[in-house]
Amino acid sequence: MSNDGITAVVVSHDSEETIDDCLQRLRSAEGVTGIRVVDNDSCDATLEIVQRHAVADLRLRFIANPDNPGFAVACNQGAADSRAPWLAFVNPDCLVEVDTLARMRAHAEAHAPALLGADLVDEDGVRDAAARRHDPDFVAMLRSPEATRLAVTMDATLAVQPVEAVSGALMLLPRWLFERVGGFDVGYRLHAEDLDLCRRVRDVGANVAVANDVRVVHVRGVSSRSRPLFVEWHKHRGLWRYFGKFEAPRRSDLLRAAVFTMIWARFPFAALRALARAQR
Repeated sequence: MSNDGITAVVVSHDSEETIDDCLQRLRSAEGVTGIRVVDNDSCDATLEIVQRHAVADLRLRFIANPDNPGFAVACNQGAADSRAPWLAFVNPDCLVEVDTLARMRAHAEAHAPALLGADLVDEDGVRDAAARRHDPDFVAMLRSPEATRLAVTMDATLAVQPVEAVSGALMLLPRWLFERVGGFDVGYRLHAEDLDLCRRVRDVGANVAVANDVRVVHVRGVSSRSRPLFVEWHKHRGLWRYFGKFEAPRRSDLLRAAVFTMIWARFPFAALRALARAQR
């Protein structure tokens, strides 16, 4: 095994629309010595596609979970199933280029220790706001709706831009750093686990940054379109868990109650919007 090899971990769930392209690109990517696909109980043709790639490429192995234990659990499973010194967590709807992960690794080495994200864009070239974020400040959100906007503007003058958090759709970091912080927090089922991981990485003195000069197409929401209520429920549950871990201990009972009310009062409106998007 290369001493700078990368294992790409892909968590799938009903991902047939994009996973074939995703895996073909990862198999062609520079620096990739292993690919681990962890499937969370897909009911479509995802596993058939993954099996075809596994037969063609010995670097690819897959774990088929009999249920859906969540994104964080599956990421940790994939990481534990390889020993490559670098880990890349790649959504099945992220379409990397041949040099994407190698360039991200070079940036991470130059800014070590570091967790790196990339400049994520949709198929029309519109930037993903989740690629560069602040930490959530829930009490500030009570005072001003502006505080709910976590997005950080891209600084085009920087090839590598320090941020507080990047998107879990594409992350690269050294294995030792991932293991030092204990991997993903499995208490999250879906959403906010990336914010949590980035915060814990920073808490141990490492850097979190975005490779602004590495652009990757992210076809967002492919596997969530058929279950919008499930996604929104766990998104809000994840926000409450994040608040409970990082902010609640220093807040009064009154403020904790106010944040709880704010998060869950938002849920029905978010769920209705998600249902409308899914129907379109």
